[in-house]
Amino acid sequence: MVIGFIIILYVFYRLYQHFYPTPNINPNGKYVLISGCDSGFGHGLAIELDKQGFNVLAGVFVRDNVTSVKEKLSSKATVFHLDITKEEDIDATFELVNEKTKVLHALVNNAGIGMGGHIDWISMAVMRKVMDVNYFGHVAMTKKFLPLLIAKRDSRVVNICSVAGFLALSSMSAYCASKYALESFSDCLRREMVPWGLRVSIIEPGFMRTPIIKGSGKSFAEFWSQLPNDIQERWGEDSLKIVFNILKQNPFVKYAEDPMKVVRVLQHAVMNTVPHIRYRPGWQSSLVFFPISRLPAWIVDWILNKLEKSSYVPAGVNKQHKD
Repeated sequence: MVIGFIIILYVFYRLYQHFYPTPNINPNGKYVLISGCDSGFGHGLAIELDKQGFNVLAGVFVRDNVTSVKEKLSSKATVFHLDITKEEDIDATFELVNEKTKVLHALVNNAGIGMGGHIDWISMAVMRKVMDVNYFGHVAMTKKFLPLLIAKRDSRVVNICSVAGFLALSSMSAYCASKYALESFSDCLRREMVPWGLRVSIIEPGFMRTPIIKGSGKSFAEFWSQLPNDIQERWGEDSLKIVFNILKQNPFVKYAEDPMKVVRVLQHAVMNTVPHIRYRPGWQSSLVFFPISRLPAWIVDWILNKLEKSSYVPAGVNKQHKD
């Protein structure tokens, strides 16, 4: 009864939001800092916000991309190299931004890497690298730019998380761990910053057609080639081929969605007078992954094994000791 009432209230709330949308802010004189603008969501967002009239501060990881990104933006935009895992880069970015404005309207923590592979295949160095980029780098950026963000009320931090931040997916342990961490950090930040009027939005897309998805198979091959013989024997010589077939058949990868769906909700989070706490752009996130995540763990395991077709038997299983 209570659950049904809550669901009805939620439906009416969503309908109200759809038919009576809240207005956007005036972009005049507003500065927005975005990391990871080389490609994907950050690249698209920088272009769209620049068109809207914001002063875009676009950080790119690859130095050679600075010129190409700059060519796609107006003269109001500033494009620069930024590696969010390096303290000196973050400090240099702060000095650059602080010279232009004492008030930052929005920080969009977008930079990220995705390295897929079984836990047994991934080195601790890779685990740490993924956490450094996808979590600690964003924490460092947020802490550094807090003084400029809370210089006025209604500024915002927008963190690109993922469905992997609320639903653990096999062969994505490092990525999932980093996104779960960023989700928790974002919730804590939002609650702590209430007195300051700082808004925090979390973006939770499913699989989108971005370079991270397109290069997912490459990381599996790299990790496999670097494995010691005993681990390769444990999994079996056909394991890499089987993994590639699973990736190829994965319906979420196969039907990856248009990344502009994410760019549009990012725009809303930056521009709207009442940004949402969470955005789940696309059918995968809102209609598949989120509902599944609400189910009991054993049902989730069964569903994901069926959807991912990941229940193959490694060679070493046949050599296990029998009780």
